This record gives sequence, structure tokens and C-alpha cells, in this order.
Amino acid sequence: MTRREKLIERFLSMPSDFTYDELVSLLKRFGYQEDNKGKTSGSRVEFKRDRSSTSIVFHKPHNSSTIKLYVLKRVLNDLRNDGVML
Repeated sequence: MTRREKLIERFLSMPSDFTYDELVSLLKRFGYQEDNKGKTSGSRVEFKRDRSSTSIVFHKPHNSSTIKLYVLKRVLNDLRNDGVML
């Protein structure tokens, strides 16, 4: 099993300790690029894909690098809507 497959499998299991860095790595492997809106965006990050008009937006975690479960679920839903995951 490749590193990418392991990361996808871990993401799909919705672990309570999935980190921001893991999520960024996963999104980049699917062709998304991080797009900051400058200094005024605060902790909000946006990921866009060249072939898609949709974007994935969420806030960076505070005090911890762990991503909340509701964010993981929303990202999974966005990936499915974008046709990246089944």
C-alpha cells in the first residue's frame, strides 16, 4: 500500500487525531492548491483545483494541529461533490 493510499484510508476512517498537515498533504495529492487571501484572511484557508470551479474552505485549528470531525466530514463531502472521491 502506497503512502497516498494509507493517507486516504486514514482520512476515510475519520480519526480524531487527523492533523492539519495531513489534510493539506491529502488535498495537494488530489491536485488542490492552497490559496490565501492575504493578511486579512485570518485562520481561514481555501483550496482550489484547476479543473474545478468549487473550492474547499475551512479554518486552521487553534491551540492544536488536530482537525475537528465536522471539518473532515465537510471536506469529504466537498471532495465527493467535486468528483475526486466516490
